[in-house]
Amino acid sequence: MSQITIALTKGRIEKDTIKLLSRAGFDLSFMADKGRNLIFESPDSRFRFLLVKGPDVTTYVRHGVADLGIVGKDILFEHPTGYLEMLDLNFGLCKFSLASVPSYDPHDHKRKRIATKYPTVATDYFNQKGEDVEIISIQGSVEISPVLGLADAIVDIVETGHTLSANGLLVFEDICRGSARLIANQASLKNNPDLMPFVAKIESLVGRREVAFK
Repeated sequence: MSQITIALTKGRIEKDTIKLLSRAGFDLSFMADKGRNLIFESPDSRFRFLLVKGPDVTTYVRHGVADLGIVGKDILFEHPTGYLEMLDLNFGLCKFSLASVPSYDPHDHKRKRIATKYPTVATDYFNQKGEDVEIISIQGSVEISPVLGLADAIVDIVETGHTLSANGLLVFEDICRGSARLIANQASLKNNPDLMPFVAKIESLVGRREVAFK
């Protein structure tokens, strides 16, 4: 039996993944007391888990250090190459939205300044609308940028909308849906015979497979 190495996004996706794999019949009790550890191996050596930040999941999978990765679609939009996107896991649900202060006019034809942590998503969205905009990259609290006049609007992930409301912002348009995805290293799929049966077992719980090389 070949070991399967899985890179996991720390936090909520990690917790939801453990629940999903437990439903699939895998014993992950060895991960119950994590402490500060970032690498976990199952007692039977069947699995090894790497707990890393979202953007690093794609890096570990791309370089073959991890056979599989579980990461939010928001990360894949911004890091779009070097892996196979296998499954939509249907948790970690969110949406990308265009939001701003109430006085924002989305139909104003002036060149807009858009603040975002997701420049690829924002650029693609405005390109599809045929609008030329200035993208301002923000790594912190993007919600305050329209309030302070840095940007006309923002493109960001919205879950509950509470943070937007607290900062006086409204959603003007929903752009696309996001969720956790299972990605794979292409060489691992060829060389590790246990990967596809594992993916098939997960697929039986979450539904349709989305194989696409990125």
